[in-house]
Amino acid sequence: MKTELVDFDELITRLDLATKIGLLTGADMWSLPPVPEIGLDRLVMSDGPIGVRGEQWSPGDPSIALPSPTALAATWDLDLVRRAGRLLAQEARRKGVHVLLAPTLNLHRSPLGGRHFECFSEDAYLTGEVGAAYVEGVQEGGVATTPKHFVANDFETDRFTVDVRVDERVLREVYLRPFERVVRAGAWGVMTAYNSVNGTTMTEHAELVNGVLKGEWGFDGFVVSDWTAVRSTEAAAMGGTDVAMPGPHGPWGEKLEAAVREGRVPEAVIDDRVRRILRLAARVGALRTPPSPGTSDGGVGGNADAGEWADTLTGANADASADVGIRDEVIDGVALAREVAARAFTLLTNDGVLPLQGAPAIAVIGSAANKARVMGGGSAQVFPDRIVSPLEGLGARAEVRYALGTDPRVRLAPIPSPARALFLDEAGGVLAEHPLAGGEARWIGQLPPDVDGDRLKAVRLVTTYTPGLSGEHQLSVVGAGAFTVTVNGETVFHDTIDPPGGDPAAAFLSPPEQRVSVPMTAGEPYEVTVTHPTGAFGGMAIVSFTLGHADPSPGEEALMAEAVRVAAECDVAVVVAGTTPEVESEGFDRTDLRLPGRQDELIRAVAAANPRTVVVVNSGSPVEMPWAEEVAAVLLTWFPGQEAGAALAEVLFGDSEPGGRLPTTWPRRLEDVPVAGVTPVDGAVAYEEGAFIGYRAWQRSGKEPAFWFGHGLGYTTWSYDSIAAEGTTVTVALTNTGDRPGREVVQLYVADGAERRLAGFDVVEAEPGQTVLTTVFLPERAFQVWEGGWRTLTGEHTVEAARHVAGPRLSVTVKI
Repeated sequence: MKTELVDFDELITRLDLATKIGLLTGADMWSLPPVPEIGLDRLVMSDGPIGVRGEQWSPGDPSIALPSPTALAATWDLDLVRRAGRLLAQEARRKGVHVLLAPTLNLHRSPLGGRHFECFSEDAYLTGEVGAAYVEGVQEGGVATTPKHFVANDFETDRFTVDVRVDERVLREVYLRPFERVVRAGAWGVMTAYNSVNGTTMTEHAELVNGVLKGEWGFDGFVVSDWTAVRSTEAAAMGGTDVAMPGPHGPWGEKLEAAVREGRVPEAVIDDRVRRILRLAARVGALRTPPSPGTSDGGVGGNADAGEWADTLTGANADASADVGIRDEVIDGVALAREVAARAFTLLTNDGVLPLQGAPAIAVIGSAANKARVMGGGSAQVFPDRIVSPLEGLGARAEVRYALGTDPRVRLAPIPSPARALFLDEAGGVLAEHPLAGGEARWIGQLPPDVDGDRLKAVRLVTTYTPGLSGEHQLSVVGAGAFTVTVNGETVFHDTIDPPGGDPAAAFLSPPEQRVSVPMTAGEPYEVTVTHPTGAFGGMAIVSFTLGHADPSPGEEALMAEAVRVAAECDVAVVVAGTTPEVESEGFDRTDLRLPGRQDELIRAVAAANPRTVVVVNSGSPVEMPWAEEVAAVLLTWFPGQEAGAALAEVLFGDSEPGGRLPTTWPRRLEDVPVAGVTPVDGAVAYEEGAFIGYRAWQRSGKEPAFWFGHGLGYTTWSYDSIAAEGTTVTVALTNTGDRPGREVVQLYVADGAERRLAGFDVVEAEPGQTVLTTVFLPERAFQVWEGGWRTLTGEHTVEAARHVAGPRLSVTVKI
């Protein structure tokens, strides 16, 4: 919509101070309050970035689950990223969501970063380009984005209090660069981080928020805090934060109103924030024709322009020149999730075993083969209505035999049987009942609309489980608080589970587990219940627990022996290995890069039994692979989203080519990583490495990683034939020299001696024998440095076309 046609100042004059300040704090966990007298609807926000969870943190309202952001970046395909963004907008509109709290633009500074999977890349330029495409796609659908976490929230340890110390040049050239790019792309929101930068917490950082973001870059959107990040009244209000989430309680409200009335915060500051919220509402279609002063609610008071204004306001998106047709298109979410996954899968090694030919008998091995980890934890979690495991996907294409081999999970998996959630009052009466797909019960911030929070005293999960094996089954409760577990009416657990260290955040992000052993007989149904006393506090609900289950186990050695036997008896062995929520998730950083449990041992044993062993790595970030040269192929699937198994079958059998290229360097060992530290010292983490993170740090260190940034194999071969430059426009000719169609990611680097910096890229496709041309426009920033302002490095520069950062094929001189 044309927001310049809306007289925001006139609307603001209709509001008293209390109403204006009320707009600056959440009405609840996920929304800003409506103001009907000016036509402002409730503004709803939702976590992303791989789906749209909506207001209920629960499987009751399923969402498409795309692959992780690192996987999205591994496609290097900006058109595909935009399509993913439009799908997310479609999901948001379906759920009544106006603002998607994504994408994450922090960098892969260290492979130990706990939210590595939620970020795009170690490279600021690639992060900015993928982030801009994501923002454009979502906002073309009339839904706002909030690129986050502004800025330098590149690790999780002590994230609420840590001070990141980084000099201005590095901040500008590296950590701010992706944010600048998405602001230039027209982002309608930005989220500030928990951490401090150079001594000032980001929700109060006037220099960076008011000075750089809103001032220098001209950002006209709204700045929302990360949840609970605002901890002050005046400092945050003057520091540039526009909205403090969640609400309604917090350091603003009446305290901010008093600060304005006492002259400590100018009312003009409040008006600027309200103006930004009204602009957001206009952009997302939440600002309707307001009633004119003195008329009844919803009337137009004879205003001749009101109808035209109404049409304008419901347009919702013309600032980004979005086409209404884009918002009306219906995208097949399942098909797109599968396409993105296949395009993200990154083939690291291949001795020719892939793609599979004919109809081989396949040994499918590993815990993650049956229970794939399709997404990261924490705020990235959504609840798809289906997940295709690798075992299911491959089983639909070929004869498969499954063996667990080893189970690296610390916690039991949720019980797989359908369940019901009963919301109980003090007398045990049922206030409401909601179906659950399995053993997870979770409502954070908002209860189902038919639940009276004031009367709620407990939630009970009820399921009927029929075991396939007789013996001692393990049941578990994951959560914090009091729990009672019954099996066929008999209490088997009744106790209180305390969070580690009494940390309520840990209780949610990494909750403790208690187990009980229960004998069960195969084929007999068992009713299992978990009752958890809880309620709504200050209008906020926090219900979060899981009923876990594990079958009787013959023991680790027997499981390993069975996997080896099954592998030896099949034509091909596919081992799916990966990280677990206990070692890779939001809220904490990793302590090592090893695959958890005995997975390395399992892979080596299977490879010794079957030389045609393919290892599928199911992780969101780098892991050590000491067996990489002992197996026939290594395929990285990241966290592949809900269509994991379907996409895996397509890629392994050659229906789709693995299209991924690494957006981050993959080390051999943690000890080799040039920048790894994520633990604060005296409350601070100093970015002493300067701009040299990721591949730039590896180049400077002189060490060889396992796989360089940009690496990835396909199912065909390419020759790089010629390169030419005219100004900063570079054209590369290349030929598909293989015998099947293929896709190549052409990467352009500015070379300075042994050091290279990514400056451009493009994805090309060609038939066998076909030569194609790609023309890439290199950005001005590729030839600039920050010296109190941007200075262009004039003269001659070498630009290389490469398959990865250490694999140049052609070079050309560019004169600036």
